[in-house]
Amino acid sequence: MAKQRAFSLKQGYVNHIIATIANDPGGNYGKLITSQTEIMKRSLEEIVVEKFQQYYGKSIEEIQVTLGANLNRSAKNFYASLTKLILGIGPDQEIEEFEKADIIVKSIRLKENDFPKENISFPNFKFEEIIKENWETSEFKNILEHKFLFVFYKYVDNSLVLRKVKFWNMPYRDILQVEKVWTKAKNIIERGEIVNRIVGGIRYTNFPNKKFSNIAHVRPHATNSDDTYPLPIADKVTFAHDYTKHCFWLNNNYIRDEIYLK
Repeated sequence: MAKQRAFSLKQGYVNHIIATIANDPGGNYGKLITSQTEIMKRSLEEIVVEKFQQYYGKSIEEIQVTLGANLNRSAKNFYASLTKLILGIGPDQEIEEFEKADIIVKSIRLKENDFPKENISFPNFKFEEIIKENWETSEFKNILEHKFLFVFYKYVDNSLVLRKVKFWNMPYRDILQVEKVWTKAKNIIERGEIVNRIVGGIRYTNFPNKKFSNIAHVRPHATNSDDTYPLPIADKVTFAHDYTKHCFWLNNNYIRDEIYLK
């Protein structure tokens, strides 16, 4: 027997409709596709990839010069802003087609050996909320079922060079593996067994790490140890009633092997 399913409008599309109807001043959108004939000739993915291809092999500095831009490299949204400029969208605008289609953009920096410099983080989960979720309707599963656009930059002689972009959906078999990571994390929180031991003032947790799964893991995602969320059950080792914010991460080796190199 199969679980019941239903058609639904994507959240990004609904949000766009609401912003349009309400004439929301915060709903500032830029269009990738400006004419109906353009989308009749090529798909959205083809249009996006073509816009990036002209900058393949160029450094971030060269791309900015070509675009006449001078973005702040230290800004948190630097890569998101650069992506928008490449696509012909203002850095302060949202990409209308991406919002409607719920496409998530991730910029990846690769070392010279093609290994991503970092793992990919997702939004922090709240300990009190995740224990109320079930996997099928969980926030993390919903995120993984989105379409992603990966923008890959690679270090070449200390400069970051645009290598390629790729649209990607996580395969169903991999989503099933990530479910194990999510379930273990949820069970640990429910039992109040986050901390495994404390050595030299450092807390080691029972959360699934990169050895547990070659796809995803759980670790802190906070400004410091005082940046916390409340716990539904006090931790059995520390007796703490709140704990440092955590999130799910995609492993950098998975990004290289299953996304970049494929």
